[in-house]
Amino acid sequence: MTLRVGIVSANWGAFAHLPAWRSLPGVEVTAICTSRPETAEAAANKFGIARPFWDAEALTADPEIDIVDCGTRPNIRYAMVLSALRKGKHVYNGIPFAANIDQARDLHKAWRASGKVAIVDAFSQWLPAHRLAKEMLDEGFLGQPFAATCSFNTSLFNKPNPHFPYNWFWQGGLGVSAMRNQGSHALHMLVHMFGEVEELVAHDSQLLKEWKFVDGNVIKPETNDFASAMLRMKNGMLIQLQVSWSATVPTGWTLEAFGSEGRFVANAPSFPTSRDTVLHAGKLATNRLEKIEIPERLLRTEGISIDAYSDPQPAYPMALSMASMVRAIGGEGASPDFEQAWQVERIQEALRRAVTERRWVRIEEIA
Repeated sequence: MTLRVGIVSANWGAFAHLPAWRSLPGVEVTAICTSRPETAEAAANKFGIARPFWDAEALTADPEIDIVDCGTRPNIRYAMVLSALRKGKHVYNGIPFAANIDQARDLHKAWRASGKVAIVDAFSQWLPAHRLAKEMLDEGFLGQPFAATCSFNTSLFNKPNPHFPYNWFWQGGLGVSAMRNQGSHALHMLVHMFGEVEELVAHDSQLLKEWKFVDGNVIKPETNDFASAMLRMKNGMLIQLQVSWSATVPTGWTLEAFGSEGRFVANAPSFPTSRDTVLHAGKLATNRLEKIEIPERLLRTEGISIDAYSDPQPAYPMALSMASMVRAIGGEGASPDFEQAWQVERIQEALRRAVTERRWVRIEEIA
Protein backbone atom coordinates (compact mmCIF):
# COMPACT_ATOMS: atom_id res chain seq x y z
CA MET A 1 0.00 0.00 0.00
CA THR A 2 1.28 3.45 -0.91
CA LEU A 3 1.22 6.07 1.86
CA ARG A 4 0.06 9.43 0.54
CA VAL A 5 1.58 12.59 2.03
CA GLY A 6 0.25 16.13 2.06
CA ILE A 7 2.82 18.85 2.86
CA VAL A 8 1.79 22.15 4.45
CA SER A 9 4.52 24.63 3.39
CA ALA A 10 6.08 25.37 0.05
CA ASN A 11 9.27 26.76 1.64
CA TRP A 12 11.15 24.46 4.00
CA GLY A 13 8.62 21.71 3.35
CA ALA A 14 9.29 21.72 -0.39
CA PHE A 15 13.02 22.34 -0.06
CA ALA A 16 13.94 19.65 2.47
CA HIS A 17 10.91 17.52 3.37
CA LEU A 18 9.84 16.80 -0.20
CA PRO A 19 13.12 15.14 -1.34
CA ALA A 20 13.20 13.17 1.92
CA TRP A 21 9.70 11.77 1.40
CA ARG A 22 10.43 11.05 -2.26
CA SER A 23 13.48 8.99 -1.30
CA LEU A 24 11.32 6.41 0.48
CA PRO A 25 9.72 3.40 -1.18
CA GLY A 26 5.97 3.09 -0.77
CA VAL A 27 5.47 6.82 -0.18
CA GLU A 28 4.06 9.43 -2.55
CA VAL A 29 3.68 13.16 -1.95
CA THR A 30 0.31 13.84 -3.53
CA ALA A 31 -0.62 17.27 -2.12
CA ILE A 32 0.91 20.58 -1.10
CA CYS A 33 -0.79 23.42 0.78
CA THR A 34 -0.06 27.14 1.05
CA SER A 35 -2.22 30.06 2.16
CA ARG A 36 -3.40 31.19 -1.29
CA PRO A 37 -4.63 29.48 -4.49
CA GLU A 38 -2.01 31.11 -6.71
CA THR A 39 0.95 30.06 -4.51
CA ALA A 40 -0.44 26.55 -3.98
CA GLU A 41 -0.93 26.01 -7.71
CA ALA A 42 2.51 27.46 -8.48
CA ALA A 43 4.15 25.14 -5.94
CA ALA A 44 2.28 22.12 -7.24
CA ASN A 45 3.39 22.89 -10.80
CA LYS A 46 6.98 23.65 -9.80
CA PHE A 47 7.47 20.46 -7.78
CA GLY A 48 5.30 18.09 -9.79
CA ILE A 49 2.71 17.51 -7.06
CA ALA A 50 -0.75 16.51 -8.23
CA ARG A 51 -3.04 18.34 -5.82
CA PRO A 52 -2.72 21.96 -4.60
CA PHE A 53 -4.55 23.04 -1.43
CA TRP A 54 -4.93 26.51 0.09
CA ASP A 55 -7.02 25.40 3.06
CA ALA A 56 -5.17 23.23 5.56
CA GLU A 57 -8.46 22.09 7.11
CA ALA A 58 -9.50 20.68 3.74
CA LEU A 59 -6.16 18.90 3.39
CA THR A 60 -6.41 17.28 6.81
CA ALA A 61 -9.95 16.11 6.04
CA ASP A 62 -9.14 14.61 2.65
CA PRO A 63 -9.63 10.81 2.67
CA GLU A 64 -6.92 10.38 0.04
CA ILE A 65 -4.17 11.69 2.32
CA ASP A 66 -2.61 9.40 4.96
CA ILE A 67 0.17 11.58 6.42
CA VAL A 68 0.03 15.33 7.05
CA ASP A 69 3.43 17.06 7.15
CA CYS A 70 3.09 20.41 8.97
CA GLY A 71 6.08 22.73 8.57
CA THR A 72 4.63 26.18 9.21
CA ARG A 73 5.01 28.48 12.22
CA PRO A 74 4.31 26.81 15.59
CA ASN A 75 1.35 29.03 16.47
CA ILE A 76 -0.28 28.22 13.10
CA ARG A 77 0.59 24.51 13.13
CA TYR A 78 -1.32 23.88 16.35
CA ALA A 79 -4.80 23.86 14.75
CA MET A 80 -3.55 21.92 11.73
CA VAL A 81 -1.99 19.14 13.79
CA LEU A 82 -5.05 18.88 16.05
CA SER A 83 -7.30 18.66 13.00
CA ALA A 84 -5.11 16.02 11.34
CA LEU A 85 -5.03 13.80 14.42
CA ARG A 86 -8.75 14.12 15.03
CA LYS A 87 -9.41 13.18 11.40
CA GLY A 88 -7.32 10.03 11.66
CA LYS A 89 -4.13 11.17 9.94
CA HIS A 90 -0.55 10.34 10.82
CA VAL A 91 1.46 13.52 11.47
CA TYR A 92 4.97 14.79 10.84
CA ASN A 93 5.23 18.00 12.88
CA GLY A 94 7.84 20.76 12.89
CA ILE A 95 10.04 22.12 15.67
CA PRO A 96 9.23 23.72 18.08
CA PHE A 97 6.49 21.18 18.78
CA ALA A 98 4.02 23.91 19.83
CA ALA A 99 3.93 27.58 20.76
CA ASN A 100 3.49 26.98 24.50
CA ILE A 101 2.92 24.29 27.12
CA ASP A 102 -0.90 24.43 26.86
CA GLN A 103 -0.84 23.79 23.12
CA ALA A 104 1.78 21.07 23.59
CA ARG A 105 -0.44 19.35 26.16
CA ASP A 106 -3.40 19.45 23.77
CA LEU A 107 -1.35 17.96 20.93
CA HIS A 108 0.05 15.23 23.16
CA LYS A 109 -3.41 14.26 24.41
CA ALA A 110 -4.86 14.32 20.89
CA TRP A 111 -2.05 12.08 19.67
CA ARG A 112 -2.53 9.58 22.52
CA ALA A 113 -6.27 9.48 21.80
CA SER A 114 -5.83 9.10 18.04
CA GLY A 115 -3.83 5.87 17.95
CA LYS A 116 -1.91 7.33 15.01
CA VAL A 117 1.83 7.64 14.40
CA ALA A 118 3.22 11.14 14.94
CA ILE A 119 6.80 12.36 15.02
CA VAL A 120 8.59 15.72 15.08
CA ASP A 121 11.26 17.20 12.86
CA ALA A 122 14.08 16.79 15.41
CA PHE A 123 16.12 14.85 12.88
CA SER A 124 19.59 15.49 14.38
CA GLN A 125 19.50 12.18 16.25
CA TRP A 126 19.55 10.48 12.82
CA LEU A 127 22.80 12.14 11.69
CA PRO A 128 25.54 9.52 11.15
CA ALA A 129 27.97 11.03 13.68
CA HIS A 130 25.26 11.30 16.33
CA ARG A 131 24.06 7.76 15.69
CA LEU A 132 27.61 6.48 16.15
CA ALA A 133 28.04 8.49 19.36
CA LYS A 134 24.80 6.99 20.69
CA GLU A 135 26.00 3.49 19.83
CA MET A 136 29.30 4.13 21.65
CA LEU A 137 27.42 5.50 24.66
CA ASP A 138 25.10 2.48 24.80
CA GLU A 139 28.09 0.13 24.53
CA GLY A 140 29.73 1.75 27.56
CA PHE A 141 32.46 3.80 25.85
CA LEU A 142 32.23 6.56 28.47
CA GLY A 143 32.12 4.16 31.40
CA GLN A 144 29.94 5.81 34.03
CA PRO A 145 28.65 9.01 32.37
CA PHE A 146 29.58 12.06 34.42
CA ALA A 147 28.75 15.27 32.54
CA ALA A 148 28.10 16.86 29.16
CA THR A 149 28.20 20.25 27.49
CA CYS A 150 25.99 21.22 24.56
CA SER A 151 26.23 24.54 22.72
CA PHE A 152 24.32 25.61 19.64
CA ASN A 153 25.42 29.10 18.63
CA THR A 154 24.56 30.66 15.26
CA SER A 155 24.59 34.17 13.83
CA LEU A 156 21.24 34.71 12.15
CA PHE A 157 20.63 38.37 12.92
CA ASN A 158 24.00 39.99 13.72
CA LYS A 159 24.16 41.01 10.04
CA PRO A 160 20.55 40.28 9.05
CA ASN A 161 19.61 39.58 5.45
CA PRO A 162 16.31 41.21 4.37
CA HIS A 163 15.57 38.11 2.24
CA PHE A 164 16.11 35.57 5.04
CA PRO A 165 12.85 33.56 5.30
CA TYR A 166 12.91 33.50 9.10
CA ASN A 167 13.06 37.22 9.83
CA TRP A 168 9.62 36.80 11.42
CA PHE A 169 11.50 35.39 14.42
CA TRP A 170 11.52 38.95 15.76
CA GLN A 171 7.82 38.74 16.63
CA GLY A 172 6.75 37.88 20.16
CA GLY A 173 3.83 35.58 20.89
CA LEU A 174 4.51 33.13 18.05
CA GLY A 175 6.26 30.51 20.18
CA VAL A 176 9.81 31.20 19.00
CA SER A 177 13.09 32.15 20.67
CA ALA A 178 16.64 30.86 20.57
CA MET A 179 15.81 28.41 23.36
CA ARG A 180 12.49 27.33 21.87
CA ASN A 181 13.94 26.83 18.38
CA GLN A 182 17.60 25.86 18.57
CA GLY A 183 17.10 24.77 22.18
CA SER A 184 14.39 22.30 21.17
CA HIS A 185 16.74 20.64 18.69
CA ALA A 186 19.44 20.47 21.38
CA LEU A 187 17.07 19.14 24.04
CA HIS A 188 15.79 16.41 21.74
CA MET A 189 19.38 15.28 21.28
CA LEU A 190 20.11 15.40 25.00
CA VAL A 191 17.08 13.35 26.09
CA HIS A 192 17.68 10.92 23.22
CA MET A 193 21.31 10.47 24.30
CA PHE A 194 21.13 10.68 28.07
CA GLY A 195 17.53 10.14 29.16
CA GLU A 196 15.20 12.22 31.28
CA VAL A 197 15.92 15.57 32.92
CA GLU A 198 15.17 15.66 36.65
CA GLU A 199 15.55 19.37 37.42
CA LEU A 200 17.10 22.51 35.97
CA VAL A 201 17.96 26.16 36.42
CA ALA A 202 18.18 28.64 33.55
CA HIS A 203 18.83 32.12 32.17
CA ASP A 204 17.07 33.53 29.10
CA SER A 205 17.67 37.00 27.66
CA GLN A 206 18.03 39.26 24.63
CA LEU A 207 21.49 40.28 23.42
CA LEU A 208 20.66 42.25 20.26
CA LYS A 209 18.19 45.06 20.92
CA GLU A 210 18.04 45.94 17.23
CA TRP A 211 18.43 44.09 13.92
CA LYS A 212 20.07 46.47 11.47
CA PHE A 213 19.58 45.42 7.84
CA VAL A 214 21.85 46.39 4.95
CA ASP A 215 18.92 48.16 3.27
CA GLY A 216 18.67 50.56 6.23
CA ASN A 217 15.65 49.00 7.92
CA VAL A 218 15.79 48.39 11.66
CA ILE A 219 13.72 45.91 13.67
CA LYS A 220 13.44 45.90 17.45
CA PRO A 221 12.99 42.18 18.23
CA GLU A 222 10.47 41.02 20.81
CA THR A 223 12.05 37.60 21.31
CA ASN A 224 15.02 36.36 23.31
CA ASP A 225 18.15 35.32 21.44
CA PHE A 226 20.42 33.87 24.15
CA ALA A 227 19.84 31.26 26.85
CA SER A 228 21.81 28.95 29.09
CA ALA A 229 20.76 26.20 31.45
CA MET A 230 22.09 23.63 33.86
CA LEU A 231 20.29 20.30 33.59
CA ARG A 232 20.49 17.61 36.27
CA MET A 233 19.62 14.29 34.64
CA LYS A 234 17.95 11.30 36.27
CA ASN A 235 21.05 9.21 35.54
CA GLY A 236 23.13 11.59 37.68
CA MET A 237 24.77 13.55 34.85
CA LEU A 238 25.04 17.33 34.95
CA ILE A 239 24.68 18.98 31.53
CA GLN A 240 25.46 22.57 30.57
CA LEU A 241 23.42 23.94 27.66
CA GLN A 242 23.92 27.24 25.80
CA VAL A 243 22.05 28.43 22.71
CA SER A 244 22.01 31.68 20.74
CA TRP A 245 20.98 32.84 17.29
CA SER A 246 22.85 36.13 17.78
CA ALA A 247 26.32 34.79 18.54
CA THR A 248 29.25 36.83 17.21
CA VAL A 249 31.62 34.68 15.11
CA PRO A 250 29.56 31.60 16.05
CA THR A 251 31.00 28.17 16.80
CA GLY A 252 27.95 26.24 15.59
CA TRP A 253 27.06 22.91 17.20
CA THR A 254 28.99 21.04 19.90
CA LEU A 255 27.91 18.06 21.97
CA GLU A 256 30.60 16.83 24.35
CA ALA A 257 30.27 14.17 27.04
CA PHE A 258 32.69 12.40 29.35
CA GLY A 259 32.59 9.67 31.92
CA SER A 260 34.87 7.49 34.03
CA GLU A 261 36.47 5.81 30.99
CA GLY A 262 36.18 8.11 28.00
CA ARG A 263 35.00 11.23 26.19
CA PHE A 264 33.37 12.03 22.83
CA VAL A 265 32.85 15.33 21.02
CA ALA A 266 30.51 15.91 18.08
CA ASN A 267 31.01 19.21 16.22
CA ALA A 268 29.48 21.03 13.26
CA PRO A 269 30.29 24.56 12.04
CA SER A 270 26.61 25.57 11.92
CA PHE A 271 23.37 23.55 12.05
CA PRO A 272 24.56 19.92 12.28
CA THR A 273 24.38 18.04 8.99
CA SER A 274 25.36 14.59 7.76
CA ARG A 275 28.47 15.85 5.95
CA ASP A 276 29.65 18.50 8.39
CA THR A 277 29.15 16.82 11.78
CA VAL A 278 32.37 15.12 12.87
CA LEU A 279 33.03 12.90 15.86
CA HIS A 280 36.15 12.74 18.02
CA ALA A 281 36.61 10.39 20.96
CA GLY A 282 39.24 9.17 23.39
CA LYS A 283 39.72 6.72 26.23
CA LEU A 284 41.31 7.25 29.63
CA ALA A 285 44.06 4.81 28.70
CA THR A 286 45.33 6.94 25.79
CA ASN A 287 44.35 10.38 27.13
CA ARG A 288 43.99 11.62 23.56
CA LEU A 289 41.03 12.58 21.34
CA GLU A 290 41.08 11.17 17.81
CA LYS A 291 38.73 11.56 14.87
CA ILE A 292 36.35 8.62 14.54
CA GLU A 293 35.57 7.52 11.00
CA ILE A 294 31.87 7.05 10.34
CA PRO A 295 31.14 3.51 9.04
CA GLU A 296 29.55 3.12 5.64
CA ARG A 297 26.45 1.46 7.17
CA LEU A 298 25.54 4.84 8.73
CA LEU A 299 26.18 6.88 5.59
CA ARG A 300 23.82 4.94 3.33
CA THR A 301 20.63 2.99 4.00
CA GLU A 302 19.27 0.22 1.85
CA GLY A 303 15.97 1.16 0.23
CA ILE A 304 16.46 4.92 0.63
CA SER A 305 17.49 6.63 -2.59
CA ILE A 306 19.52 9.45 -0.98
CA ASP A 307 22.50 9.23 1.37
CA ALA A 308 24.65 11.31 3.71
CA TYR A 309 26.29 13.07 0.74
CA SER A 310 23.04 14.12 -0.95
CA ASP A 311 21.72 17.66 -1.11
CA PRO A 312 19.95 19.31 0.55
CA GLN A 313 21.81 18.12 3.60
CA PRO A 314 18.84 17.88 6.00
CA ALA A 315 17.03 15.49 3.66
CA TYR A 316 18.96 12.31 4.54
CA PRO A 317 18.45 12.37 8.34
CA MET A 318 14.86 13.48 7.73
CA ALA A 319 14.39 10.49 5.43
CA LEU A 320 15.64 8.15 8.17
CA SER A 321 13.22 9.70 10.65
CA MET A 322 10.38 9.46 8.12
CA ALA A 323 11.34 5.85 7.38
CA SER A 324 10.95 5.08 11.10
CA MET A 325 7.50 6.64 10.86
CA VAL A 326 6.59 4.45 7.90
CA ARG A 327 7.76 1.36 9.80
CA ALA A 328 5.72 2.47 12.81
CA ILE A 329 2.60 2.71 10.67
CA GLY A 330 3.33 -0.92 9.90
CA GLY A 331 3.64 -1.76 13.60
CA GLU A 332 7.14 -0.76 14.80
CA GLY A 333 8.24 2.22 16.91
CA ALA A 334 8.97 5.71 15.55
CA SER A 335 11.45 8.31 16.78
CA PRO A 336 11.40 11.14 17.74
CA ASP A 337 7.71 10.73 18.49
CA PHE A 338 5.20 12.99 20.22
CA GLU A 339 6.07 11.40 23.58
CA GLN A 340 9.63 12.68 23.26
CA ALA A 341 8.28 16.02 22.02
CA TRP A 342 6.05 16.30 25.12
CA GLN A 343 9.07 15.52 27.30
CA VAL A 344 11.00 18.36 25.62
CA GLU A 345 8.06 20.77 26.00
CA ARG A 346 7.89 20.00 29.72
CA ILE A 347 11.58 20.89 29.90
CA GLN A 348 10.88 24.12 28.00
CA GLU A 349 8.15 25.06 30.47
CA ALA A 350 10.49 24.26 33.37
CA LEU A 351 13.09 26.54 31.77
CA ARG A 352 10.51 29.32 31.54
CA ARG A 353 9.54 28.92 35.18
CA ALA A 354 13.18 28.75 36.28
CA VAL A 355 13.87 32.09 34.59
CA THR A 356 10.70 33.75 35.87
CA GLU A 357 10.93 32.42 39.42
CA ARG A 358 14.74 32.36 39.70
CA ARG A 359 14.98 28.85 41.11
CA TRP A 360 15.68 25.23 40.30
CA VAL A 361 12.56 23.62 38.82
CA ARG A 362 11.82 19.92 38.87
CA ILE A 363 10.31 18.45 35.70
CA GLU A 364 7.73 16.57 37.77
CA GLU A 365 6.16 19.97 38.55
CA ILE A 366 5.06 20.23 34.89
CA ALA A 367 2.00 18.10 34.24
